[in-house]
Amino acid sequence: MTFGHALATLRTGRPLVQNITNFVAMQTMANVLLAAGASPAMVHAREEAAEFAGLAHALTLNTGTPEPDWVAAMEAAADVAARRGIPVVLDPVAAGATAYRREINMGLARRIPRLILKGNASEILALAGRGGTARGADSADGVTAAEPAAIALARATGGIVAVSGPLDFVTDGQRQARIRNGSAAMTQVTALGCALTGIVAAFAAGLEDRFHATVAALAYYAVAGEQAAAASLLPGSFAVGFLNALSEMTPAQLDALALVEFDHVPL
Repeated sequence: MTFGHALATLRTGRPLVQNITNFVAMQTMANVLLAAGASPAMVHAREEAAEFAGLAHALTLNTGTPEPDWVAAMEAAADVAARRGIPVVLDPVAAGATAYRREINMGLARRIPRLILKGNASEILALAGRGGTARGADSADGVTAAEPAAIALARATGGIVAVSGPLDFVTDGQRQARIRNGSAAMTQVTALGCALTGIVAAFAAGLEDRFHATVAALAYYAVAGEQAAAASLLPGSFAVGFLNALSEMTPAQLDALALVEFDHVPL
């Protein structure tokens, strides 16, 4: 299955993606999902999150602005999603910054079978118990340094781990892929990293192979970043151009422009 086929599947299915995300990311994530062809829902109230997870095709959890009620909503929604077998994508924002965040994210990671975990290098290292040097939500570690931790986490959880950065890395513990597309301009617009979580969920909603879905999602996002940067590197116009690139990209363009290297994890 090609990346373009994965994108076409998303647009045909128009998956309903439930997002329990942070205050900063809500509007950006909704716009990004709409541009891609998915249907976003920002449902985080403790009183309805689990019920809505019974309707959604995928669920994302983002711990950027954690509060007890939101964490309880995440846990309840995740339990419903796990019973239904729909994809759950966790973005462990600044997981190593405080003990509270480490506890929340480790608890969610243990709770969710076949989890898709998407974070920067420092977040992945922190969740694997291997240190990690963060500057708030930003990583101070390189993607390559986090690859062994990502492989270990994927094997421990039975899921997928994606490490985002200048070069993205994805693994299921047996297979691995590196995506070489993208633009540094993507780091100059707040919440684009958080919004990627929704794109991963939308791709995974339509594909049985969640490793391939995750790689396809990251490639699609990174190629859109390149296309937007080619038009403008200024943050404001880049943000608009990025949404346009997500919307206008064809499956054939994605297949032609994606720079992805696949391999098997060494024993």
